[in-house]
Amino acid sequence: MDGFDINIMKKMNILVLLICFFGCSAQKNEPTWDLVWSDEFNYSGLPDPLNWGYDVGYIANNELQYYTDHRSENATVSSGNLLIIGRKELYNNSNYTSARLLTDGKNSWTYGKIEARIKLPKGQGMWPAFWMLGQDIHTVGWPACGEIDIMEHINNESILYGTLHWLNGNHVSSGGSTQCDVAQYHNYSIEWDKDSVKWLLDGIKYWEVNIKDGINSTEAFHKPQFIILNLAVGGDWPKNPDQTTVFPDTMFVDYVRVYRSVLK
Repeated sequence: MDGFDINIMKKMNILVLLICFFGCSAQKNEPTWDLVWSDEFNYSGLPDPLNWGYDVGYIANNELQYYTDHRSENATVSSGNLLIIGRKELYNNSNYTSARLLTDGKNSWTYGKIEARIKLPKGQGMWPAFWMLGQDIHTVGWPACGEIDIMEHINNESILYGTLHWLNGNHVSSGGSTQCDVAQYHNYSIEWDKDSVKWLLDGIKYWEVNIKDGINSTEAFHKPQFIILNLAVGGDWPKNPDQTTVFPDTMFVDYVRVYRSVLK
Protein backbone atom coordinates (compact mmCIF):
# COMPACT_ATOMS: atom_id res chain seq x y z
CA MET A 1 0.00 0.00 0.00
CA ASP A 2 1.52 3.37 -0.98
CA GLY A 3 1.69 6.48 1.24
CA PHE A 4 -1.38 8.06 -0.39
CA ASP A 5 -3.53 5.05 0.50
CA ILE A 6 -2.18 4.94 4.05
CA ASN A 7 -3.13 8.59 4.63
CA ILE A 8 -6.64 7.94 3.32
CA MET A 9 -7.00 4.97 5.66
CA LYS A 10 -5.80 7.03 8.63
CA LYS A 11 -8.36 9.75 7.89
CA MET A 12 -11.12 7.18 7.52
CA ASN A 13 -10.20 5.56 10.85
CA ILE A 14 -10.25 8.94 12.60
CA LEU A 15 -13.67 9.70 11.06
CA VAL A 16 -15.05 6.37 12.25
CA LEU A 17 -13.73 7.01 15.76
CA LEU A 18 -15.30 10.48 15.83
CA ILE A 19 -18.66 9.14 14.66
CA CYS A 20 -18.55 6.43 17.29
CA PHE A 21 -17.55 8.87 20.04
CA PHE A 22 -20.21 11.46 19.31
CA GLY A 23 -22.84 8.84 18.51
CA CYS A 24 -22.21 6.96 21.73
CA SER A 25 -22.11 10.20 23.74
CA ALA A 26 -25.45 11.33 22.33
CA GLN A 27 -26.97 7.93 23.01
CA LYS A 28 -25.90 8.08 26.66
CA ASN A 29 -27.79 11.35 27.10
CA GLU A 30 -31.04 9.99 25.70
CA PRO A 31 -33.53 9.00 28.40
CA THR A 32 -35.16 5.64 28.67
CA TRP A 33 -38.54 5.35 30.32
CA ASP A 34 -39.46 3.10 33.25
CA LEU A 35 -43.18 2.54 33.79
CA VAL A 36 -44.22 3.66 37.28
CA TRP A 37 -48.04 3.72 37.02
CA SER A 38 -50.72 2.77 34.53
CA ASP A 39 -54.31 1.81 34.00
CA GLU A 40 -54.57 -0.59 31.06
CA PHE A 41 -58.37 -0.91 31.42
CA ASN A 42 -58.17 -4.70 31.14
CA TYR A 43 -61.24 -5.17 33.35
CA SER A 44 -64.96 -4.43 33.09
CA GLY A 45 -67.34 -2.17 34.95
CA LEU A 46 -66.77 1.20 36.56
CA PRO A 47 -63.28 2.76 36.47
CA ASP A 48 -60.92 1.41 39.15
CA PRO A 49 -61.59 3.48 42.32
CA LEU A 50 -57.98 3.02 43.41
CA ASN A 51 -56.95 5.02 40.35
CA TRP A 52 -59.83 7.37 39.56
CA GLY A 53 -62.15 9.74 41.30
CA TYR A 54 -64.79 12.03 39.78
CA ASP A 55 -65.52 15.72 39.49
CA VAL A 56 -69.28 16.19 39.79
CA GLY A 57 -71.67 18.85 38.53
CA TYR A 58 -71.06 21.95 36.44
CA ILE A 59 -67.36 22.77 36.55
CA ALA A 60 -66.18 25.69 34.40
CA ASN A 61 -65.96 27.40 31.02
CA ASN A 62 -69.75 27.72 30.64
CA GLU A 63 -69.91 24.07 29.61
CA LEU A 64 -73.36 22.54 29.26
CA GLN A 65 -72.87 19.04 30.64
CA TYR A 66 -73.47 17.79 34.17
CA TYR A 67 -70.55 15.58 35.20
CA THR A 68 -71.81 12.45 36.96
CA ASP A 69 -70.02 9.98 39.23
CA HIS A 70 -70.20 6.19 39.45
CA ARG A 71 -72.65 6.16 36.56
CA SER A 72 -71.89 3.62 33.84
CA GLU A 73 -73.94 5.59 31.32
CA ASN A 74 -71.13 8.17 31.34
CA ALA A 75 -67.96 6.29 32.37
CA THR A 76 -67.40 2.56 32.06
CA VAL A 77 -64.65 0.09 31.16
CA SER A 78 -65.35 -2.40 28.39
CA SER A 79 -63.33 -4.40 25.83
CA GLY A 80 -60.03 -3.00 27.04
CA ASN A 81 -61.06 0.66 26.91
CA LEU A 82 -62.29 3.32 29.27
CA LEU A 83 -65.37 4.86 27.67
CA ILE A 84 -66.27 8.44 28.58
CA ILE A 85 -69.68 9.07 27.08
CA GLY A 86 -71.40 12.36 26.41
CA ARG A 87 -75.20 12.08 26.30
CA LYS A 88 -78.06 14.39 25.48
CA GLU A 89 -80.50 13.80 28.32
CA LEU A 90 -82.24 15.68 31.10
CA TYR A 91 -80.26 15.25 34.33
CA ASN A 92 -80.07 17.59 37.34
CA ASN A 93 -81.41 20.53 35.34
CA SER A 94 -78.95 19.91 32.51
CA ASN A 95 -79.62 18.82 28.93
CA TYR A 96 -76.35 16.87 28.73
CA THR A 97 -74.28 14.48 30.88
CA SER A 98 -70.70 13.29 30.73
CA ALA A 99 -67.81 12.35 33.05
CA ARG A 100 -64.60 13.90 34.29
CA LEU A 101 -62.20 11.39 35.87
CA LEU A 102 -59.09 12.37 37.79
CA THR A 103 -56.29 10.99 39.97
CA ASP A 104 -56.50 13.90 42.42
CA GLY A 105 -55.76 12.68 45.95
CA LYS A 106 -54.76 9.24 44.65
CA ASN A 107 -51.68 9.77 42.47
CA SER A 108 -49.69 12.76 41.27
CA TRP A 109 -46.28 13.13 39.67
CA THR A 110 -43.46 15.60 39.12
CA TYR A 111 -41.68 15.09 35.77
CA GLY A 112 -41.80 12.03 33.54
CA LYS A 113 -43.52 10.88 30.39
CA ILE A 114 -47.31 10.98 30.63
CA GLU A 115 -49.05 9.13 27.82
CA ALA A 116 -52.47 7.87 26.77
CA ARG A 117 -53.74 6.08 23.67
CA ILE A 118 -57.11 7.61 22.79
CA LYS A 119 -59.71 7.73 20.03
CA LEU A 120 -61.77 10.92 20.14
CA PRO A 121 -65.29 11.93 19.19
CA LYS A 122 -65.83 14.64 16.58
CA GLY A 123 -68.82 16.95 16.48
CA GLN A 124 -69.84 20.54 16.99
CA GLY A 125 -69.65 21.37 20.70
CA MET A 126 -67.57 18.33 21.71
CA TRP A 127 -64.44 19.05 23.77
CA PRO A 128 -62.44 15.98 24.91
CA ALA A 129 -59.24 16.49 26.90
CA PHE A 130 -56.34 14.65 28.56
CA TRP A 131 -54.58 17.01 30.95
CA MET A 132 -53.05 17.73 34.37
CA LEU A 133 -53.46 20.17 37.24
CA GLY A 134 -51.13 21.01 40.11
CA GLN A 135 -51.91 18.99 43.22
CA ASP A 136 -51.86 22.24 45.24
CA ILE A 137 -54.86 23.67 43.38
CA HIS A 138 -56.93 23.25 46.55
CA THR A 139 -54.71 25.76 48.38
CA VAL A 140 -53.33 28.14 45.73
CA GLY A 141 -56.14 27.96 43.16
CA TRP A 142 -55.97 28.21 39.38
CA PRO A 143 -53.87 29.22 37.45
CA ALA A 144 -51.26 29.44 40.21
CA CYS A 145 -51.30 25.63 40.46
CA GLY A 146 -50.28 25.27 36.82
CA GLU A 147 -52.11 23.33 34.11
CA ILE A 148 -50.64 21.02 31.47
CA ASP A 149 -53.04 20.29 28.63
CA ILE A 150 -51.54 17.18 27.04
CA MET A 151 -54.33 16.91 24.48
CA GLU A 152 -57.39 19.00 23.69
CA HIS A 153 -59.65 18.81 20.67
CA ILE A 154 -62.78 20.73 19.72
CA ASN A 155 -65.62 20.30 17.25
CA ASN A 156 -64.88 18.75 13.84
CA GLU A 157 -61.34 20.07 13.51
CA SER A 158 -58.43 17.90 12.39
CA ILE A 159 -56.20 19.84 14.79
CA LEU A 160 -54.75 18.79 18.13
CA TYR A 161 -53.79 21.31 20.84
CA GLY A 162 -51.22 21.15 23.67
CA THR A 163 -50.87 24.04 26.13
CA LEU A 164 -49.41 25.22 29.45
CA HIS A 165 -51.37 27.61 31.69
CA TRP A 166 -49.86 29.34 34.71
CA LEU A 167 -49.70 32.55 36.75
CA ASN A 168 -47.18 35.22 35.82
CA GLY A 169 -48.80 38.24 37.38
CA ASN A 170 -51.91 37.29 35.40
CA HIS A 171 -53.05 34.13 33.65
CA VAL A 172 -50.62 33.33 30.81
CA SER A 173 -50.34 30.38 28.46
CA SER A 174 -48.10 28.88 25.82
CA GLY A 175 -49.37 26.31 23.36
CA GLY A 176 -48.95 24.62 20.02
CA SER A 177 -51.03 22.57 17.63
CA THR A 178 -50.62 19.92 14.97
CA GLN A 179 -52.71 18.15 12.37
CA CYS A 180 -54.34 14.92 13.55
CA ASP A 181 -57.15 12.58 12.52
CA VAL A 182 -58.52 12.30 16.03
CA ALA A 183 -61.18 9.75 15.04
CA GLN A 184 -58.36 7.15 14.94
CA TYR A 185 -56.35 5.93 17.93
CA HIS A 186 -53.23 7.98 18.63
CA ASN A 187 -50.64 8.20 21.39
CA TYR A 188 -50.80 11.59 23.08
CA SER A 189 -47.95 12.38 25.47
CA ILE A 190 -45.69 14.88 27.15
CA GLU A 191 -42.06 14.49 28.17
CA TRP A 192 -41.58 16.68 31.20
CA ASP A 193 -38.35 17.36 33.09
CA LYS A 194 -36.70 20.17 35.05
CA ASP A 195 -35.86 22.01 31.84
CA SER A 196 -38.91 21.74 29.61
CA VAL A 197 -42.29 20.28 28.72
CA LYS A 198 -42.45 18.67 25.28
CA TRP A 199 -45.66 17.61 23.50
CA LEU A 200 -45.66 14.56 21.24
CA LEU A 201 -48.16 12.99 18.87
CA ASP A 202 -47.34 9.33 18.17
CA GLY A 203 -43.81 9.96 19.43
CA ILE A 204 -43.16 13.03 17.25
CA LYS A 205 -42.60 16.33 19.07
CA TYR A 206 -44.68 19.29 17.91
CA TRP A 207 -44.32 21.82 20.77
CA GLU A 208 -41.97 22.63 23.65
CA VAL A 209 -41.96 25.15 26.51
CA ASN A 210 -38.89 26.11 28.52
CA ILE A 211 -39.43 25.90 32.32
CA LYS A 212 -35.77 25.75 33.38
CA ASP A 213 -35.13 27.36 36.79
CA GLY A 214 -38.76 28.52 36.90
CA ILE A 215 -38.23 30.99 34.06
CA ASN A 216 -41.18 33.34 33.50
CA SER A 217 -42.76 32.25 36.81
CA THR A 218 -43.08 28.58 35.76
CA GLU A 219 -42.33 27.29 39.26
CA ALA A 220 -45.69 25.49 39.28
CA PHE A 221 -44.32 22.97 36.80
CA HIS A 222 -41.70 21.77 39.26
CA LYS A 223 -44.38 20.42 41.61
CA PRO A 224 -46.70 17.37 41.51
CA GLN A 225 -49.60 17.28 39.06
CA PHE A 226 -52.53 14.88 38.78
CA ILE A 227 -54.19 13.51 35.63
CA ILE A 228 -57.65 14.35 34.27
CA LEU A 229 -59.67 12.73 31.46
CA ASN A 230 -62.95 14.33 30.44
CA LEU A 231 -65.41 14.93 27.64
CA ALA A 232 -67.01 18.37 27.84
CA VAL A 233 -70.09 19.42 25.90
CA GLY A 234 -70.26 23.06 24.82
CA GLY A 235 -68.37 25.85 26.55
CA ASP A 236 -66.57 29.07 25.74
CA TRP A 237 -64.14 27.52 23.24
CA PRO A 238 -66.13 25.02 21.11
CA LYS A 239 -69.51 26.75 21.62
CA ASN A 240 -72.74 24.76 21.68
CA PRO A 241 -73.73 21.55 19.91
CA ASP A 242 -76.06 21.96 16.95
CA GLN A 243 -78.39 19.79 14.88
CA THR A 244 -75.39 18.01 13.30
CA THR A 245 -73.96 16.81 16.63
CA VAL A 246 -74.49 13.11 17.26
CA PHE A 247 -75.34 11.83 20.76
CA PRO A 248 -74.33 9.75 22.52
CA ASP A 249 -70.67 10.04 21.55
CA THR A 250 -67.65 8.48 23.19
CA MET A 251 -64.02 9.10 24.05
CA PHE A 252 -62.18 5.73 23.97
CA VAL A 253 -59.09 5.47 26.20
CA ASP A 254 -56.99 2.34 25.59
CA TYR A 255 -54.52 3.06 28.38
CA VAL A 256 -52.94 5.77 30.53
CA ARG A 257 -49.27 5.36 31.50
CA VAL A 258 -46.76 7.32 33.55
CA TYR A 259 -43.03 6.77 33.12
CA ARG A 260 -39.96 8.14 34.89
CA SER A 261 -36.81 9.06 33.02
CA VAL A 262 -33.67 6.98 33.47
CA LEU A 263 -30.51 8.11 31.69
CA LYS A 264 -28.56 5.42 29.87
